[in-house]
Amino acid sequence: MSQGSSSPTPGFLVWRLANKWRVAVDRAVAPLGLTHAQYVVVASLHGMQRAGERPSQRRLADHTGLEALYVSKLARALESADLLERARDPRDPRAVQLALTEHGETVARQAVAVVQGLLQQLLEPLGGLDAPRTRAFTDELTTLLDVPLAPPVPDDQSTRRRRP
Repeated sequence: MSQGSSSPTPGFLVWRLANKWRVAVDRAVAPLGLTHAQYVVVASLHGMQRAGERPSQRRLADHTGLEALYVSKLARALESADLLERARDPRDPRAVQLALTEHGETVARQAVAVVQGLLQQLLEPLGGLDAPRTRAFTDELTTLLDVPLAPPVPDDQSTRRRRP
């Protein structure tokens, strides 16, 4: 929260909401043997595969907003659980392509259904998943997410090169 204000800042509220939803999804997908982060990978792969794509780890990282190294770690854990396969990209031997296994597809479908039900519940105060207020909220969040984060430009005297 802001130091001089009794009301929470938008950043604080977004952080709290993100944490609330992460915990709720963690609890909802735990019976399927997934964490929230694993769900993000599995559900994203499920959607990308349905669209005919076999993404690389880098492409999946870009799609999800997760760090590439974290996606790699998650992919290895999901591969050990027989939920996805990792294979070298024949067009680029440095890249690793990901695909859900048959078991992974089954778990992904179940997880997506569970999370859709959870989202309906969490979005009920806005009228539910398909409500106009939810669509407007989604548009606002998308606008904020589309703003690129430029590296900060130092503007204080201590970081400037001093001339004699």
